[in-house]
Amino acid sequence: MASKRTAFLFSAVVATSSAIVGPAPAQPYPSQDVHFICGFAAGSGADIIVRYFAEKLRPLMGHSIIVENKVGAIGNLATEYVARARPDGLTIYVTGASGVAANMHIFKNPSVDAANALQVVATINKATMMLGVRADAPWQTAPELSAAMKLKGDKASYATANPTSKVLGALYKERAGLQSVEVPYRTGADFLNDLYSGNIDYALPDNIQAMAQARAGRMRILAVGAGERMRAAPELPTMTEFGYPMDVRTWWAGLVPAATPRPIVDQLNVWFNQVVATDETRTFLANIASDPWVSTPDEAQAYFRAQIKDWGDYVRVAKIEPQG
Repeated sequence: MASKRTAFLFSAVVATSSAIVGPAPAQPYPSQDVHFICGFAAGSGADIIVRYFAEKLRPLMGHSIIVENKVGAIGNLATEYVARARPDGLTIYVTGASGVAANMHIFKNPSVDAANALQVVATINKATMMLGVRADAPWQTAPELSAAMKLKGDKASYATANPTSKVLGALYKERAGLQSVEVPYRTGADFLNDLYSGNIDYALPDNIQAMAQARAGRMRILAVGAGERMRAAPELPTMTEFGYPMDVRTWWAGLVPAATPRPIVDQLNVWFNQVVATDETRTFLANIASDPWVSTPDEAQAYFRAQIKDWGDYVRVAKIEPQG
């Protein structure tokens, strides 16, 4: 009788202990600080966007967001770093996803297959690269610049600093019948002194850098590379309007390693969309001549994969020889 009673009490204790312990509850996301990866230098146009979103997302995430600048190989170093990071939502690539798509064709042997190695959690904006000259340059329009560059022949030069500017520069050169020589720079900030001193005739800066320099009175924007005028800067004509047809757009997004759990992807989508939808962010994006863009992860990923295919066509049309 005693042994039966002992067995009963032991079973009750085990059952009660199991009920108390149970399966460990999942930790809330994020459980620690988050790292935003920027593929370009601190102070660059890319860095400005990354740090803006880090500041706005921090209170939503409830943790510090650390911005890491991993510069090199026109963004490829950062792409590889994120693709190989732990898929826990704590490493987020905030970048021009169009540049990531372009690099799949600009490099002969990309270090990662971006379409399958990365998942877009949210889109941020759509914009384009711009055709810019120093503010005191004699050329007021793209056709005036083209006429002057034709006279200079292969003595003319232009600056690029990312995949999109390389493509836009090559398309402009081909469609305007120029012989200008491309001078690639590590970052957009690196070519400014050469442009303003006259060592470089023109540049293809990103929208962030171009608008900042134009407002400071140092750069004149002659045209944009999108097929239609930007809603955020309707006063800027397109290259197509001047007889150089093209539609080269840039777009920004947040990306994570492909194996990141779907609940984390969905939560990040909600948070990014919340920030993009605010009046403050719309104003911020308008100031850099870009239009806000909200989408679902599935829509964004499908667009990303289509863009990778499109960039193969852009690179061929622009006759860009893959690197490496």
